[in-house]
Amino acid sequence: MSNLYECHCHIALDGEDFKTAAAKHKNGADMMHIRSVFEKYRSMSFAYIRDGGDKWGVSAAASKIAAEYGIEYASPVFPIHKKGNYGSFIGRSFESMADYRGLVKEVKNSGGDFIKVMASGIMDFGRFGVLTGWELSLDEMREMVTIAHGEGFAVMVHVNGADGVKRCVEAGADSIEHGNYMDEDAVRYIAESGCVWVPTVSATTELRGKNLFPEDMLGRILNMQEENIRLGAALGALVASGSDAGAKCVYHGEGSIKEIEYLSAFISEDQLLKAQEKIRQVFKRQG
Repeated sequence: MSNLYECHCHIALDGEDFKTAAAKHKNGADMMHIRSVFEKYRSMSFAYIRDGGDKWGVSAAASKIAAEYGIEYASPVFPIHKKGNYGSFIGRSFESMADYRGLVKEVKNSGGDFIKVMASGIMDFGRFGVLTGWELSLDEMREMVTIAHGEGFAVMVHVNGADGVKRCVEAGADSIEHGNYMDEDAVRYIAESGCVWVPTVSATTELRGKNLFPEDMLGRILNMQEENIRLGAALGALVASGSDAGAKCVYHGEGSIKEIEYLSAFISEDQLLKAQEKIRQVFKRQG
């Protein structure tokens, strides 16, 4: 494939150490870092990047120079999470829907392309099937999606767990990010809705062999995700390639290529391109 897509990355991060990466941007976005990442993607024939955002203004700064590298770049500016719940390490928080509306307006005023919502926690790598938390109710998700859509924004949702995914799809989310621990019903929800699923398998595959987490646990998580990707492909779900590049052990460019190669074992090139083109078309500000 040429003109490759990376549909979920964090240009602010480096795949090595979160604290060190964040420190680079403490006095403003590190433009040398941003340019080096773009140069790597350009050298590997990437034409489209959708970022997951950050709280340091890096994604917003990257938006201003992406075209210099021949890359179409979409940014939420920052992820949004409910105060006290998962997401404070990289996003901005809200307590009330009035707060959330204010953040959506801020994204708009900052030139953001879409809204990213953190709806759940992540996997507890010590206990299979357990998440670090669920934060948002169906009613909250519906209202948040409605507000974002009303401002002309698509909604990208970080979510894991079968019930969480079903709530987000039912609420009208435009893409599901990660989606670990889904059941068959959740995969069917995605397939029938036309929502795009970005499974980010590299965020787990690249942890193997590093002595960071139990290997049997990583294997079980990957096996379940692989089964769901196979099912999604069979059901005609829109599955796009996004590696979560910048996350631990997932390097910009290399991790993105590995994600494409992994998904290509289960999904045809035409299916992958269809999903990624939908992301490219939908995740740009309409209002």
